[in-house]
This record gives sequence, C-alpha cells and structure tokens, in this order.
Amino acid sequence: MSRSYARLVSEILYLVVGTAVAGLAIALFITPAKIASGGVNGIATIIYHRTGWDTGAMMLAISVPLFFFGMRIFGKTYGAKSLAGTLLLSAWVSLFGQITHYQGVLPYVDRMDILLSAIFGGVLLGSGIGIVMRSGANTGGTDIIAQIISHYTPLPLGTALFVADGLVIILGALNFGLERALFAVITLYLSGQMVNFVVMNLGTKYAKTAYIVSEHHQAIGKRIIAELRHGGTLITGIGIFTQRERPILLAVVHNQQITHLTQIVHEEDPSAFMFVHETYQALGEGFVPMGKIVASKQQRDQHHRPKRTQTD
Repeated sequence: MSRSYARLVSEILYLVVGTAVAGLAIALFITPAKIASGGVNGIATIIYHRTGWDTGAMMLAISVPLFFFGMRIFGKTYGAKSLAGTLLLSAWVSLFGQITHYQGVLPYVDRMDILLSAIFGGVLLGSGIGIVMRSGANTGGTDIIAQIISHYTPLPLGTALFVADGLVIILGALNFGLERALFAVITLYLSGQMVNFVVMNLGTKYAKTAYIVSEHHQAIGKRIIAELRHGGTLITGIGIFTQRERPILLAVVHNQQITHLTQIVHEEDPSAFMFVHETYQALGEGFVPMGKIVASKQQRDQHHRPKRTQTD
C-alpha cells in the first residue's frame, strides 16, 4: 500500500468516525435535552423542538448554503472533504435521530439528566469534531460564519467563533429558558476542550509553528509546499553535543494541518526531531493579510485621535 493511499484511507476513516461520534452526541444527548450549545446543531435543535423538523435535515439545510458561501470567499480552502464532513454529520444525526426518535438515552425527569446530557454531549461532540479536523476537514456551520466575520473585521477567529456561538446560546435561552442556556454553556466549553485535546487546537490560537531538525529537510520542504500550500524557512543551528551545524526547517501551518505535517516528517525521516508550539497570530501569505491588520489599526487610531481645535 502506497503512503498516499494509506493517508487517504486514514483521512476517510477519521472523517467517517468523527462525524458518527459527533452525530451520536447531537441525536442522543444534545437535541433531546434541548441544549442549544452554539453552532448549526444548536439552531437545528431549536427548530426541531419548535416545528418537529428533523435536526439532521435542518443542519444540512443551513450548513450547505454556508459552505458554498464560504467557498466563494475563501476559494479552495473549503474542499471536498469539508463538504463531505458537513453531509456526513447531517446524515449521522438523522440516522441516529430516526432510530431513537430523538428521545435520547435518559428519562429527563430531573436536572441531573440534563446535566449528564450536557457533559456527555459536549465530550462526544468535541471528540467527534476533533477527529474530523485530524483528517484536514471540518463540519462547517458557524465555523464558516466565524471565519467570514474574522475575514471582514479585525476580530480574531476565536473571538468571532465565540460571538457566533454566543448568539445561538442567547437564542436558545429565549426558546428554552435561562437554565437550559447555562447547561448549553457547559456543553460548549467541554466540546471546545475536547477539540483542543484531540487536535491541539488550544484556545484562540490561530496556527502552529513547527521546528524540524532533519537531514532530509529538502524533501520535507518540497512536500510542505506541494501538499500543505505553505512555505518554510531554513535556519542553521549547532548541536551542543556534536558541535556540528545542522539545518532546522521552520514552518507555520494551520491548526488542522499539523497532523498532516507530522505524517510528512515521519514518512521522510522517521529519526527527525520536531517540536511544535502555538502561534498566536500568523500574518502574510496563506494566513491573515498583514495589510488588513495595519488598516484596521490605522482606522482605530484615527477614530480615537482627538480632533484639533482652532486654539490648538
């Protein structure tokens, strides 16, 4: 089995398993408990309890237009795998929902049942989304809205996602009450932590910076350019034990690409040394345009600059 074929199989497996786990969380815990924990699934949950329309079908009806809207703005950033993630998640939710009639696995006779649904729903949802992201895909939804907001405003991606999910939780509070909204916050927090755990997407950090020490840096660099569509920088270092000069390849990639980068390094040089740390902000080609940040700062400075008077 070739390396590319094996990687494709693993990515498909991640995609199918991840969407199944997330779909299980939405159909068996989140929807039955009336927890609108942000995202398209939160909106679909509200619609289901208001109209009886299938949660998975509503997720599909909302997510697909968002996907194509995002694709018009970001181009190839939203590839076939991301669309597959959107479709598969909706299908799994509908399948599990139809099997269980969205009744869940708990009797929902007291608050403890809702709390357990909030906890297990959040853990499973975050785990599923994290697994999907390890394939290099995503499940669309409010993630696309957040990226669009971040694209057109100075807001960081994490803040934009917080705003989008926060609006859904507020909408859930208006429909299900404040108590359910507080449970939704628990679900949102736990799902975020599980995504962080699975794909190392910590906090609101935007990217990962990898330092790779390998004699095969040229082959690794070529694959980074060809497969990840990013560049890199070669740095010369001196090993304190060998006192020999060694090339160090520095590469900055998106969070969901770090697994792919690790695979590339391992395939080209199993004995390579690599360490990764968070990058709070990545500016320039392939990331946030630097001119956008500068223009936004100039606009803020101009807005807050005191106006001169004739007596100045």
